Amino acid sequence: MDKQTEFVLRTMEERDIRFVRLWFTDVLGFLKSVAIAPAELEGAFSEGIGFDGSAIQGFARVYEADMVAHPDPTTFELLPWRGPTQGTARMFCDIRLPDGSPSFSDPRYVLKRAMKKAADMGFTFYTHPEIEFYLFNQPLVPGEVPTPVDNSGYFDHTTASAGTDFRRKAITMLEQMGISVEFSHHEGGPGQQEIDLRYADALTMADNIMTFRVVIKEVAVMHDLFASFMPKPLQDAPGSGMHTHVSLFEGDDNAFYDASAEFGLSKTGRHFIAGLLHHAAEISAVLNPSVNSYKRLASGGEAPSYICWGQNNRSAMVRVPMWKPNKPSSARIELRSLDTSANPYLAFALILNAGLSGIENAMELPDPAEDDVWSLTDRQRQAMGIKPLPYNLESAVRAMENSELAAQTLGDHVFDFFLRNKRAEYEQYMRQVTPYELRTLLPTL
Repeated sequence: MDKQTEFVLRTMEERDIRFVRLWFTDVLGFLKSVAIAPAELEGAFSEGIGFDGSAIQGFARVYEADMVAHPDPTTFELLPWRGPTQGTARMFCDIRLPDGSPSFSDPRYVLKRAMKKAADMGFTFYTHPEIEFYLFNQPLVPGEVPTPVDNSGYFDHTTASAGTDFRRKAITMLEQMGISVEFSHHEGGPGQQEIDLRYADALTMADNIMTFRVVIKEVAVMHDLFASFMPKPLQDAPGSGMHTHVSLFEGDDNAFYDASAEFGLSKTGRHFIAGLLHHAAEISAVLNPSVNSYKRLASGGEAPSYICWGQNNRSAMVRVPMWKPNKPSSARIELRSLDTSANPYLAFALILNAGLSGIENAMELPDPAEDDVWSLTDRQRQAMGIKPLPYNLESAVRAMENSELAAQTLGDHVFDFFLRNKRAEYEQYMRQVTPYELRTLLPTL
């Protein structure tokens, strides 16, 4: 028994933990949970917990249903909202087959494979997301426009807003679970919030994002509110993105930093961006996985619709932020297309492998876009070689279907299931008669 496992078992006894929740995600990024009693934990560490994989989205067919969840002791944390008298802890799980081999349908394993490829090239992959979401008043009525908790705007300082107390409580709980928060503030939309997590390796961050979503939902319920990570819940307000800063390190050295280069961006960093641009369309279905995602991308503002990069250009898909000259570790790039509905394990795996492809093939980076890309004409964008991102889920699926990088990164099982699911989602969406059609066409046709 390793030291971390011993620590977990000892903590369970010393803190009188009554329940342990074992967490994992399905292919679409929805959290799954099973609770076990403390007496079962030692057996779970050694043998895992069996479950029906065919009942989980994208995991297995009926005739190959048996799967085993193996808790990762390094992810052990107490759930602060359960209170001291109902001690409950959680751990993320790795999903395996009965013979002990990893399940290729486990999103966590997809990311681990990508990170191993980076490690074999000498790199460690770090991410730092800016997570946006909306707070709405209860009751939330499906099909009706929700009511935001406030009418404040970007960076507004409010003393009486429910969002201020909400963010304080949420951040306290995140910190109690070992998730460091760097910034928090009110975003541009009414009731819209942003909380930025401090950088970590991509696997830890993906676990943190899944935990973040649970914490935000739990705290919202405590305040009689509803929190939504829907990319575009309000037609005339900004969408919710998950702008993600990424960097590669070689040991303690930032591989994206070169003090003598333009923008301080090394050849490795330039090749990485080139890879992201080259593969942007074909990974869009995972980074922007719902029909609603493309309402955000089409709305303009700071949501990118075009495949380009620039320094401090917030209309570009990839931005090179300013960093401190005396702090090379802060060199990074920011991917702005990603939204809050994405499965973080699959998204980070594809982002990483797209960037590594740029490095492996020494892809050349095109000239930066320093103007507001939205203000340019189609002819100007074409002259600059700037192509659009997929404009809806169907076009994103079509781009992904022919992607060798997506197929290799996700594995055949996840790749095929994801595409089937998203085709079905778009077909169902297209069968809907919307209020817009009833309002504009019914009276005139």
